[in-house]
Amino acid sequence: MKYTETKLSGCFILEPAVFEDERGYFFESYNENRLAEILGHNPHFVQDNQSKSQFGVVRGLHMQADEHAQAKLVRVLEGKVLDVAVDVRPNSPTYGQHVAVELSAENKKQLFVPRGFLHGFSVLSEQAVFSYKCDNNYNKDAEDGVHPLDPQLAIDWRIPVNQMILSQKDKEAQNFTALYNKFK
Repeated sequence: MKYTETKLSGCFILEPAVFEDERGYFFESYNENRLAEILGHNPHFVQDNQSKSQFGVVRGLHMQADEHAQAKLVRVLEGKVLDVAVDVRPNSPTYGQHVAVELSAENKKQLFVPRGFLHGFSVLSEQAVFSYKCDNNYNKDAEDGVHPLDPQLAIDWRIPVNQMILSQKDKEAQNFTALYNKFK
């Protein structure tokens, strides 16, 4: 497995070794020992989630706060997305910065998003099936987020705004400054 740490400490792009022949392909999508070696710790995943979305859907930016924070290992099983992670760890030198990585069934890349990050993705293909492991169980009361079009974050979701499909919750989400004021 090839891995690259992004400009955000602890956030890694993982690229599995893919073995292909006339039958198709095989790759190891998860290996606890190898991931622990890369990260320097074992995230011990406890929950596995999957979603299916159509072109133009933007999901996020979401997070779980405090002791319910979640690290995620994300990948795409079908289609293509732009996956985005925003550092909101207090006192981080990259606070408020984001990385955006194209994940697809074709490139088989994965993104490890550590605890203390907002996370979201936009669907760039006709449809996409998105899968992610979490190291902490979901807790509705700990849910937080930021509007995905917040100008302070200036994320290019690679979808025209008039074609974006947002949930009502995401349309009503707070701005980045409001989230910052909660954590300072």
